[in-house]
Amino acid sequence: MTRFAKFAWLALAFNVLVILGGAFVRATGFGAGCGSHWPTCNGQIVPLSGSLDTFVEFGHRLTSGLAFLLVLAMCIWAFRAYPRKHIVRFGALMSLIFMILEALIGAGLVLFERVATDVSYARAVWMAAHLLNTFILLMWITLTAWWASGGARFPLRGQGWTGAATLGALLLMTLIGMSGAVTALGDTLMHLNVIHTNPIVGETLLALRVYHPTLAVGIAFYMIVVLTRLMLDRPSPTAYRLGIGFNLLYVAQLGLGLLNVWLKAPIWMQLVHLLITDILWIMLVLFSATILATRPQERAVPVRV
Repeated sequence: MTRFAKFAWLALAFNVLVILGGAFVRATGFGAGCGSHWPTCNGQIVPLSGSLDTFVEFGHRLTSGLAFLLVLAMCIWAFRAYPRKHIVRFGALMSLIFMILEALIGAGLVLFERVATDVSYARAVWMAAHLLNTFILLMWITLTAWWASGGARFPLRGQGWTGAATLGALLLMTLIGMSGAVTALGDTLMHLNVIHTNPIVGETLLALRVYHPTLAVGIAFYMIVVLTRLMLDRPSPTAYRLGIGFNLLYVAQLGLGLLNVWLKAPIWMQLVHLLITDILWIMLVLFSATILATRPQERAVPVRV
């Protein structure tokens, strides 16, 4: 594995940690620790005094900034190390584009005060959009690291049923993630005891929480059946490991989700649940790339004599 590939995997791992940090800030209600100021914190570049929520939010901004610099460095390095039109260059560039969007969404949450104790439909939309962009960002960093590690480039055209099934799995996983983001928001507002500040919106967000586990269970059947079929149609050791590992971890995640509901969504459990979700997404992206890059298994056609 080249030094660039190792760096790309490091950037991916660090971004996952930053995502968990953002979830901690949301779950604790510390998102308004720097006020409605961005990129400064309460009007200061470095806050020298303040409450705990100020330092927690500022710490998250620092790690987010470092994640941005890692992706920027990855993009610059890719353009210096790889020739024109190389797929690694494209992946690194897309990673940087969605990292910029990630920063802008984070800034929007702060500037429009869709953080802490805000109870609104707009915040729910922001959270879902944030999760969508985060998934796309992780996808491109994952693909960049995968291609830099020797993963084959795959065509999108001419994939037929395989392409449609793979796209369906990715879209359904994204849907689960977005519904989970809205569910987590409802849990946060309930723990912060602020539902009463906007009871109509608050009760709606609480009622929506039932759809996330329902979707997750229903989509499990699609994942198990379709991923198994894809592994059989385009077999490879890597596809088997990723496909079987994904399905087993997905089933375990369903159990963790039930435990999360039973425990009434404590912060530590929310973070574990999100970490597994990110790992599942990365595994699904790698599985999809492997399947799309693998030639279909040739079936023997009986010859009549």
